Amino acid sequence: MADTYRRVVTGFDADGRSIVAMDGPPGPVDARGTLLEMWATDATPADNTIPGDAADRPVMLEPSVNGSKFRFFRVAPESTLQSIEERNDAFDARLETMDDAERADALRIRHDTTRHPGMHETLTVDYIILLSGEVTMLLDEGQVDLKPFDTVIQRGTNHAWVNYGTETAVLAGVLINAHPR
Repeated sequence: MADTYRRVVTGFDADGRSIVAMDGPPGPVDARGTLLEMWATDATPADNTIPGDAADRPVMLEPSVNGSKFRFFRVAPESTLQSIEERNDAFDARLETMDDAERADALRIRHDTTRHPGMHETLTVDYIILLSGEVTMLLDEGQVDLKPFDTVIQRGTNHAWVNYGTETAVLAGVLINAHPR
């Protein structure tokens, strides 16, 4: 996934003048190859004087407290995935490969997965844009079918992204830490 994305990050030289600090591939990709981190912050307001690659950290679903994340993510067509029971088993198997922090993150955000094994609820407000393909956002009550350039403001609700189409959906998301409801 990372080979098709370019990330240009600006910065400052020793004289405080604007420069290109990074130009190349984005930050890390999660173990499944579905989340691609572009940038992260650990505070609001963000500190733009910190050098280095802010995305160079373990891939976690949520940003740090008072932080943010910018990422791309993919949703494969349901027809290419296993049955719901096998997906739950696969999720359990993935947990065994995660370090303690990633495992805790994955378990903490799963509340009610009876509608779909991908249901999760984060402490964030998310700005999500569907870039290509089609995807359906499942909620506890109802669902919304999305087409390219539809935008979702996801406000910490239990949800899942499901692709009933035939091509992988690509989405961009900005996640900002939010208070619990």
